Amino acid sequence: MRLLACLSLSFFFTGCVFPGQEVGMHDPRPSLLAALDGRWTMRGDVMGKPVTYDLEAGPVLGGAFTELHMKDVSDPPQYEAQVFLGFDRESGTLIAHWLDRFGALASIPHGTGGIHGNRVRFIVPYEKTCFRDTLDYDETKGSWRLVIEAGDGEGGWKHFAGYEIVRKEGRE
Repeated sequence: MRLLACLSLSFFFTGCVFPGQEVGMHDPRPSLLAALDGRWTMRGDVMGKPVTYDLEAGPVLGGAFTELHMKDVSDPPQYEAQVFLGFDRESGTLIAHWLDRFGALASIPHGTGGIHGNRVRFIVPYEKTCFRDTLDYDETKGSWRLVIEAGDGEGGWKHFAGYEIVRKEGRE
């Protein structure tokens, strides 16, 4: 009985991953979401007002999501958000959870969309208006463009925010 217990424990611990160990598992995310990984600078505008954010992106929750952590570079920061992008391969659906300084109610509902070519697009149907977020990847430059549009109430879209996203020098 004691031998069986020891063998069971040894099998259990050999399957565990301790801090600092490589998992060696295949990244389950689509390659386009993995291309967001790293440290970036976002420059653009929100409703016509110039802004600059630091952006850090990478896999979280075992690669189930790509987290985008955006923070205004002003001191103190005027805006901060964490966006979680997950992709369900079976349905081809992108799910987006946008959490920011506007609080819990502003994080409802989640967005849905898809990945097509070098474009990630999702729509968040807030109670008062929808927002459409489009991330376009330029492979040749290794940079991104994020455009956020608000529903105009007549079935169209109007500019809300836009950013050029470039990788920080000397960092990944």
